[in-house]
Amino acid sequence: MSVLIVIPARYASTRYPAKPLALLKGASGVSRSLIERSWRAACEVRGVDRVVVATDDDRIREAAEAFGAEVVMTSVDCANGTERCAEAHANLGGNYEIVVNLQGDAPLTPHWFVEDLVTGLRAAPDQDIATPILRCDGATLNGFLEDRKAGRVGGTTAVFDANLRAMYFSKEVVPFTSKTYSNTDETPVFHHVGVYAYRPKPLADYRSWPVGPLEMLEGLEQLRFMENGRAVRCVEVEAKGRQFWELNNPEDVPKIEAMMAKMGLE
Repeated sequence: MSVLIVIPARYASTRYPAKPLALLKGASGVSRSLIERSWRAACEVRGVDRVVVATDDDRIREAAEAFGAEVVMTSVDCANGTERCAEAHANLGGNYEIVVNLQGDAPLTPHWFVEDLVTGLRAAPDQDIATPILRCDGATLNGFLEDRKAGRVGGTTAVFDANLRAMYFSKEVVPFTSKTYSNTDETPVFHHVGVYAYRPKPLADYRSWPVGPLEMLEGLEQLRFMENGRAVRCVEVEAKGRQFWELNNPEDVPKIEAMMAKMGLE
């Protein structure tokens, strides 16, 4: 079953303009752009046939081609990464059996997250899209809560049913819990990892579906699937000692650099 990884990247981010070109210093002291680090993470995934960067901006194209990435140019009209993946897949002929959206702000995504995600979608032929979830420890949950108190989005959380079918995703911390957790405690909150695997038909149909009120309020693209009656499969993944964080705000740069230093990631 052929697998394509698309890394959608846009320059004009509202919260963090030029984010794909932001530099992150690794454990060796070498600085690489966010888009290059995301591309390197994608290239480590096993069982993938092709990795491309999808963008509408020549500055990102030039930077990506300079470090060796294949680039697919897409329209400025793409509203989110899923729409950009759909257009990139169509521009490449639309013949891949699974399309993975590895968003360009998640350079710490371990390769096994994506491998487990693809396996999970293959095991659920009645579902159109799969996405990873990671159980929060107390340190992660407390970080999310501190970010929300400060008015920042620290991450997205997910709730799901007994069959791992998604019930909701939110930039708020859900489900609510009144308990206090120490840094090493296991919690009932799951961090949604911003990676998706799609079957080609629903991916192609995505842009034709109306944007619902939940997607509009939360700003979460996966909610369009749910608001249009499509099942989203949650695939629980294991950190295996790796720290994970997405670059959502400029304040996340030193946090991610510290994580890379601690894990020895160059």
